[in-house]
Amino acid sequence: MDQINLEIAKKLIDKSEKEAEQIGVPMVISIVDAGGNLIACHRMDDALLVSVDIAQNKAWTSVAMKMPTAELAESAGAGKDLYGINTTNNGRVVVFGGGIPLKKDDRIIGAVGVSGGAVDQDIRVAQAAVDILEESIAFSSQ
Repeated sequence: MDQINLEIAKKLIDKSEKEAEQIGVPMVISIVDAGGNLIACHRMDDALLVSVDIAQNKAWTSVAMKMPTAELAESAGAGKDLYGINTTNNGRVVVFGGGIPLKKDDRIIGAVGVSGGAVDQDIRVAQAAVDILEESIAFSSQ
């Protein structure tokens, strides 16, 4: 696997949704490819409508900035080097956690973005997708 496709995106979303169900928070889970193009977006029942755009933008930001959005948050606070970056790119840049790049062999092949809960919950649900991808990459290379 060298890129994210719909089949892989569905598996990542499924794992993330199970994590969201475990914590009892309806979420929106988005997967983008290495170019930031939407592959899939899944809105759980009762997830906030605003979370659709936020989840997609978190995934896009992770690809565009080549980092988790939680790390970007550290650099974008008042008085920090990237303060105001969230006002660029037509407001698409998200500066709080829940977006994480998806990597294979240290190369970004896409990203997951999650929105709907508290930031730490969004990160936890996004990390579930990262973990299942890393497990499947490790398994396929054996």
